Amino acid sequence: MTVVYRFAALVALSALLLTGCAPRPVTDDSTEAASEPTSDIEEAVESAEELDGLFTLYRDTTDGSLQMLIREDQLDGEYVYFTFTEDGAPVAGHFRGQFRDNEVFRLKRYYDRIEFEQVNTSFYFDPDNALSRAAEANISPARLASQEIVAQDTTDGGRYLINADELFLSEALHQVKPTPSPGQPPTAFSLGGLNSSKTRYADVRNYPENTDFIVNYVYDNPQPLSGGGDAVTDARSVGITVQHSLIEMPDTDYTPRFDDPRVGYFMQQVDNQTSTSATPYRDLINRWHLEKEDPEAELSEPVEPIVWWIENTTPEEIRPTIREATLAWNEAFEAAGFENAIEVKVQPDSAEWDAGDIRYNVLRWTSSPTPPFGGYGPSFVNPHTGQILGSDIMLEFVYLTNRLRQQDLFDAAALPSWAQQSLAEMQAHAAESASANHAGCALGTTMQQNLLTGLQVLQAQNASEIEVTEYVEQGLYYLILHEVGHTLGLNHNMQAHNLLSPEELQDPEVIAEQGLIGSVMDYPAVHLTDDVDTQETFFIDRPGAYDTWAIEFGYDPDLNDENQMQAHLNRSTEPELAFGNDADDMRSPGKGIDPRVMINTISSDPVEYAEGRFDILSETMTELLDKYDESGDSYEPLRNAYLVLTGEMGSMVNSASRFIGGVYRERAMIDQPGATQPFTPVPRAEQEAALDLLRTHLFAPDAFDIPNEIYNHLQQQRRGFNFFGTTEDPKIHARALAMQRMVLAHILHPTVLTRMTDARLYGNEYPLAEYMDDLTMAIFEADADGDVNTFRQNLQVEYVQALASVLDEEENDSYDYVARSAALRSVQQINDMIDGKTGINAETEAHTAHLQHLIDEVLDA
Repeated sequence: MTVVYRFAALVALSALLLTGCAPRPVTDDSTEAASEPTSDIEEAVESAEELDGLFTLYRDTTDGSLQMLIREDQLDGEYVYFTFTEDGAPVAGHFRGQFRDNEVFRLKRYYDRIEFEQVNTSFYFDPDNALSRAAEANISPARLASQEIVAQDTTDGGRYLINADELFLSEALHQVKPTPSPGQPPTAFSLGGLNSSKTRYADVRNYPENTDFIVNYVYDNPQPLSGGGDAVTDARSVGITVQHSLIEMPDTDYTPRFDDPRVGYFMQQVDNQTSTSATPYRDLINRWHLEKEDPEAELSEPVEPIVWWIENTTPEEIRPTIREATLAWNEAFEAAGFENAIEVKVQPDSAEWDAGDIRYNVLRWTSSPTPPFGGYGPSFVNPHTGQILGSDIMLEFVYLTNRLRQQDLFDAAALPSWAQQSLAEMQAHAAESASANHAGCALGTTMQQNLLTGLQVLQAQNASEIEVTEYVEQGLYYLILHEVGHTLGLNHNMQAHNLLSPEELQDPEVIAEQGLIGSVMDYPAVHLTDDVDTQETFFIDRPGAYDTWAIEFGYDPDLNDENQMQAHLNRSTEPELAFGNDADDMRSPGKGIDPRVMINTISSDPVEYAEGRFDILSETMTELLDKYDESGDSYEPLRNAYLVLTGEMGSMVNSASRFIGGVYRERAMIDQPGATQPFTPVPRAEQEAALDLLRTHLFAPDAFDIPNEIYNHLQQQRRGFNFFGTTEDPKIHARALAMQRMVLAHILHPTVLTRMTDARLYGNEYPLAEYMDDLTMAIFEADADGDVNTFRQNLQVEYVQALASVLDEEENDSYDYVARSAALRSVQQINDMIDGKTGINAETEAHTAHLQHLIDEVLDA
C-alpha cells in the first residue's frame, strides 16, 4: 500500500512540473525575481514623451497613457502620499480644495511586481527596547496596489517600468466615491460606477521633490434617482477631479514637538507601545519647520518664512484686507522669537503655476453654486513628524453677499432641517452629525449668519455706508485670521469668547486693551450694541492672548527646554488662555458638558448677554418693513432679514440652554498653579437663570410676538417653476417650533438628565425632579387657566410627546430610572392642570382634548 501512495505522489508532482504549476521557490530576498520581464525599457517607451521628476514618467503621445519608472534606490524608501479634490460637486462629497488622504507609503518589489504599501504611523517603539523587534506584530499592513513590472533594466542599479494608469485612473490608492451612509434614503444622490473609458488625466506635473497626477474621474449612473441640484449638469455623468501627489520624504533636521491637552493643535496621534505610563501618548503637533537665521538672537528672521500667495481669482478690492489679516499673525510669531515669519505675495496673472501646485501655499477664492463653506484652511504634513509641508485656504464669495445658503425655509439662518423631526430622531441625528464637527471648519457659515445679522441691526440703526463697509471688512479680516490660524496648526478654541463680561463688552477702551475674545479660533457671535455710533469693534481684529501663547508653544525654540516648556504650559489656568475645541463644544444636543465651550455666543455670561441681544433683535424686527420698502424690489430681502434675525434668536436660546445640567471642566494638571478641581457643576442660580431666559424668549405666550404685518410680506421671489411640489406661504409656526425643538432636544437629552443626577454627588444643587417641575411650569403655567395661543399649543404638544418618549422604554432605552420618574411626575402635573379646564375658546378646547388624549396613552401604557 505504501508503494502505491508513493507512486501516486510522484505522478502528481510530475504533472505539476509538466504544467508549470509547481510552487515557485521563495528566497530570503524577495526582490530576486524567478522570471525576469523580457521587455526592454527603451523599447517600451519608444513612442512616449519623457516627464522627468521625482518619478520619471512616460506619456504615450497617441493615447495619453502613462508609465512610471521606479529606480532601485527608490525601493523600500518611504514617500508622503497626499490627495485633494481639485474640483467636485459638494452633493457628491467633494469640493474644490478639499484635503483628503495624507499618508506614508513604501515601494517594495516582490518578484515581478512593484507593491505600494501604506505605512502605519500610529505606533512608536523605542529602538533601544527589545520590544521594538516585535514592532510589526498584530498591525495589519495595507497593500494598496501591486503592479506588474512591464519592463526593466538591471544596469545603472536597476530600473523598473510599471503601468501608472492602473494606479491613478482607478481608486487603487484613494477611495474617491464615498461609501453610502447606512441610513441614506434610496432617493439620495449618489455617484454611479466609475467609467474607465471616460476617466482621464487632466494634467500631470513632475518636479524633483514631488510628482502630481490630476485625474478627472467620471461616474456614470444611467438611471439616477436624484438630480443632485443645479451644480450637477447631468446626474447620469458626474466628474470629480482629484490630485494625487507623491512627495519625497523630507530630509531635514526638523525636531517634532509633542502635544499637550491644554493647547489646541492638529496632531498626529501616536501610541508609545514601549511606555508603561497610564497615558502612553507620543502625539506630534502639526507645525511648520521654522528656524532662526540667528539662533542666538532674541528676535530673528526665519531661514525660510511661511510664504502665502493670494490667488489671482481674488477680487482686487479685498486683496489688501486679506494681506493685512494674514500678516497680522507675525505679531504672535514675534513672541515666539521670529520676525517676519509670514510673507504674502500676489499670484501674477502671468504665473505659469496654478493654485493646485502643492509647492505654493495659496489663498484661493471661489463662488460656488452650492457653497460647502465660507472659509476652509487645511494643511498636509509628514505623518511621521507632524511637519507641515504645504497648505491652502479656500474662501467662498457667498460670505460677502446677501445670499442665504438655503434649500428650504428650515435650512436657512442657523436652523437645520432635522429640527422638524421628533425628539428621539433629532437626538439621534445630532449625535451622528456631532462626530463630524472636527472634520472641517464651518466658521464661514457661522460668520455669514453673523454678518447678515449685524447688517440688519446696522440698517435699523441708520448706519452710514462707510460704517457698513468697515463692518464687512472687519468680518472678512476675522475670517482670514481664523483660517490662517488653522494652516499654522491651530485647531478651534470655542471657549475663547468668555474673555469679557457683558459690562466690559460695552466699553470700547476695555476691548481695545484686552481684545474682544481670547482667540481668533473661536466661533463667537458678532458683538453688537444698541448704538452703532459708539461701537468700534464687531469682530476680533488681531490674534488673541491664547493665540500668541499657543504659537509660542508650537514654535518658540526656547521651549525645547523642558523646564521652560512646563513653565509656559502652567499658564493655561489664566482666564484669557482658556481652551476647548470641537471635541468639547456643545453645539449639538447632548454633546459636551461645559457650556462655556459653545458656538454663536459671546461674553463670560452668555445668558445675560443674550438678554441684551434679544432687545436689539426685537427692535430691529420692528424696523424691517420700513427698511425694506425700495420701490421695484421684491420682498425676498425682507424675508431673508426675518430668517436671519429669528435664526439669531435661535442661536441665543441654544447657547443659554447649555447651562442647564452643565458642568464646568478644567484640564489643568495636578498641583498646577491656579488649578481648580476638574469638574464643577454649573451653580443652580445660573441654571435657573438660563431656564428663565428660555421661559421668556422661547416658551412664553408672547415669545414670538413680532409685528404681524411682517408675516404677510415674507414672500420669496418667484423663479420659474421652483415652487412646484411645495407652497410659497411662510411656515411661521413650523419655524418657531423648530427653534423650540432644538432646545428641548438638549434640555431633555438623556445625557443631560443623567448628568444632573450624577453631578448631585459632586456639587449639583438642582435636583432633576425640581428642574422638571420648573420646566413644566415654564411651558404650561402662563396659560393654565385660559386660552392657549397657537405657538404654545404646538410647544405643549411637543413637550408632552417628548415626555412620552422619555417614558417609552421599548422605543427609547437611553433614559435612566430617575429621569423616567421625573418625566412621569411632569405628565401627572400636566394632567392635573388641564383636568376640567373650562371657560376656554373652541381652539383651546380642541388643544386640551388633544393633550388629554396623549396623556391618557402615557398613563394607560
